[in-house]
Formats: sequence, C-alpha cells, structure tokens
Amino acid sequence: MRTNVVGLHMEVTDAIRNHAETKVKKLEKFSDMIQQIDVKFWKENSAKEQFTVEITVDVTNHADFIAKADGHDLYLVIDDAVSKAGRQLNDHREKLKLEHR
Repeated sequence: MRTNVVGLHMEVTDAIRNHAETKVKKLEKFSDMIQQIDVKFWKENSAKEQFTVEITVDVTNHADFIAKADGHDLYLVIDDAVSKAGRQLNDHREKLKLEHR
C-alpha cells in the first residue's frame, strides 16, 4: 500500500507527514484490497484559518472512496477525515460479506 501526503500551497512538515501516515495505517485493517491512499490538505482563503483535508482510498474492483473534513486544527481534521474513510471502508466490507451469503 502506498501513501501520498500532499499539501496544496502549504509545506508538508515531518510532523504532519508522520501524523497522517500513522493515522492512515489504521485503514489497512478494513480491507486488504487497498492499493493507494492519497492525503491532500490545504488552507482556505477565508479570514479564519480553516483547513480542508481530502483522503482518497484506491480499492481494487471498486470506485475510489473519498472522505473530506474541515476545521481549524489540521491534526484534528486529519483524524476526522480518517474516521470518515474508515466508516466508508467498513460499510463496504460489511456489504461484501452480506453479498456472499
């Protein structure tokens, strides 16, 4: 599984990269069919400092799963987006289990 962490118009520090990669590793338990995970984040152009994180999970034999989250603390927004992606992958796994009964 490959993991890409990309900051759009922002610098990706080692602390942010490590945090994103450790959180994304938790998604491996939901599916062994995950090929690649892309984590993109950027800061909105508003007066408030608001970050947006988008996680794209590439799974074989299925369309990509996309999870987005917004907030003021980048680390919490990454956590929120990972939990949304995990919920999508869990729902997909449960759906596959029900199909094979």
